Amino acid sequence: MKKHLLLLVLLTLTISTHAERQQPELSHELTKVSKVIAASDFELQNMDEENIKFSDYRGKVVLLNFWATWCPPCVREIPSMERLQQKFAKDNFKVIALNQTEDPDKVFAFTGQLELDPTFEIIFDRESTVAQAYAVRGLPTTYLVDKKGNIRYRAVGGREFDHPEVLKIIRQLIAE
Repeated sequence: MKKHLLLLVLLTLTISTHAERQQPELSHELTKVSKVIAASDFELQNMDEENIKFSDYRGKVVLLNFWATWCPPCVREIPSMERLQQKFAKDNFKVIALNQTEDPDKVFAFTGQLELDPTFEIIFDRESTVAQAYAVRGLPTTYLVDKKGNIRYRAVGGREFDHPEVLKIIRQLIAE
């Protein structure tokens, strides 16, 4: 019995390690939008059930990330989003993560299992109305919005947001 249990544990570890190795590397490339687009305003609730209005962040550069807990690349990019939030905490910068369609209790439980509790804003787009307004077609999708409220960069798929190239873009937008 103990041999079978040990074998099962080893097999499970091997399969999960193999699955992690098969995950593609996170990219760091952001696509500059060809035509500057005004970011749509919205008002949604955060994890504390407070209403968050996007236009209240005018004057800050915002990394606006559409995600879900069931999305592997979404989960993989969370640590880099947290490092980014920490790096620019004293600057005119904010990370906002819009969870798609999930129950706040489920997301709260999920964040409790993370290595670090996110300090960036998590808000709930329960009906995906904001995702529709931003033409989100897949998760994760991220927009980098300048201090005037204009979308300047876009990324579809998982990213390593604290990569030096991304940091350079964010610093440029903060300096504008």
